Amino acid sequence: MNQKNLKTGGMLLLFFVKIGCFTFGGGWGILAQIEQEFIHKRNWITQEDLLELTAVGKSLPGIMIANISVLFGYQMAGWFGSLCCLVGITLPAVVILSLITLVYDAVKSNYWCWCALKGVSCAVVPIIGSAALSLGREALKTPRSVVLCLLALVLLLVGVGNLPLVVAGAAAALLWMGVKNRDLS
Repeated sequence: MNQKNLKTGGMLLLFFVKIGCFTFGGGWGILAQIEQEFIHKRNWITQEDLLELTAVGKSLPGIMIANISVLFGYQMAGWFGSLCCLVGITLPAVVILSLITLVYDAVKSNYWCWCALKGVSCAVVPIIGSAALSLGREALKTPRSVVLCLLALVLLLVGVGNLPLVVAGAAAALLWMGVKNRDLS
């Protein structure tokens, strides 16, 4: 392992511990923080890179943000970066949930805790919306992608599950690229 990967991995560990402690709103809130830090501040990846990581991370079994973190870490610093991102994103949740479990009975019906959580819920909506809009702009660049997205949304709303949509999307893309590549030959 080279010195650059060690340094990058350590920086990723600290960043993911920080966002694991202070980012509310689940995976999409964390995705917005990744976008802010690594696209806008550091220019390490592009919107398209993050969109691809998100597509793959959501398609794999497990927790979306853990999958994205591992893929991102690998892209930035190899297997060590993957490990650092995974530990960084999961460690705060394990520690915080363990502590909350110890005092859960005391706080579960506390009015002030309830109010604070309602306030956090309201603050999370614009964070998630910002990430969705940003990634949506990147994903919906062509009329074809807009039509496919709307079709997938309609199918989702009428009860088609996520797995069939993901499989159909992958099959359609492979078919499209196969036809496109054959036409180029």
